[in-house]
Amino acid sequence: MGANRIVENFIELSGFDSESFHEQAIARYIVDRLVSLGVEVRTDTTDAAYLKAHPDSFPNIYGFLRGNREGTPLLFSAHLDTVAPGNGKRAYVTEDGKIVSGGDTVLGADDLSGVVAVLEGLERLREEGRKHSDIEILFTVAEEPFCEGSRYFDYGILKSRNAYVFDLSGPVGRAAISAPSIISFEIDIAGRGAHAGFAPEQGVNALNIAVESLKDMKTGHVDEETTVNFGTIAGGIAKNIVPENVRITGEVRSLSHQKAADEADRILHRFQQNARKAGGIAHCCRNDHIRAFKTNREEAVVERFLKAAESIGISSPKLVATMGGSDGNRLWENGIQTMVLACAMENVHTTGEYTVIKELERAAELALTLMTI
Repeated sequence: MGANRIVENFIELSGFDSESFHEQAIARYIVDRLVSLGVEVRTDTTDAAYLKAHPDSFPNIYGFLRGNREGTPLLFSAHLDTVAPGNGKRAYVTEDGKIVSGGDTVLGADDLSGVVAVLEGLERLREEGRKHSDIEILFTVAEEPFCEGSRYFDYGILKSRNAYVFDLSGPVGRAAISAPSIISFEIDIAGRGAHAGFAPEQGVNALNIAVESLKDMKTGHVDEETTVNFGTIAGGIAKNIVPENVRITGEVRSLSHQKAADEADRILHRFQQNARKAGGIAHCCRNDHIRAFKTNREEAVVERFLKAAESIGISSPKLVATMGGSDGNRLWENGIQTMVLACAMENVHTTGEYTVIKELERAAELALTLMTI
């Protein structure tokens, strides 16, 4: 495996400013790379809302490489966007074989390590003339904001019923076969303002409604496959005024979509009920972002992964459930058996993010093996 090329490709891609909804430059580069590798490319031209709102974004990139043998078509996917702070990234190779950022931005290994792994696999196919069935590529944009880009992809064009999404942290050989539904909520509590000293009893304290609603409400893991978090609370205008408005935001995640939906509804109902009792109103908004998926261990997509991992020397590949969402959720929702594969990304979503060169090589080797085994 061409270690120098892998490192050079990663560093080059990391140099693009590609925060979510600002992927145009890196996407155009990727289109050119795929074409140079003999891949038929089309950009999804769906009338997507995010493209109207964010002109620096780009359509999802679909690629097709015709096979030179019979076999099951396979889809390989990764996303092009990064979280903030992702502008002005610079990648540095350390003496111990890591690639890190300068410490003031993310590195972008999430998910450029996945992009590099897939691209290197395609490079090796072309150079070595390996036999493979039809291969499809899906490089998405705006994955970080709850997979917004892949929401608008035209899944009807896909031939593949099996997909590998390179977008998971941890050692290569780790693979998620289950991922959660993610439901966020916004609660706007409307009370009534009053002077806190002269006539507090004339007010309806929105903060008290919030406190009463949150009291004894379990957060974190509410069961073995469900989490609840209240992430922000804001409101009031002055310390001597009974707070009239309070806004709370949060989310529910669960490996069971029904559990996630039931828990979110329970939370919202509690706020609405307590607001009515106090003489206020709770305006609630629930947003179902992605749905939980679970791929059975007996599926061909899993068997192929286990065989490929073993063939490149991974003695104990791990099949796990993750509490993070990915484009794999959308693929599965559209009838595609999916696995989300670890691809050499660590400390993601922080300025301490890094990748390990040997793991990058192994991720690329895994991508190539999955394409050809």
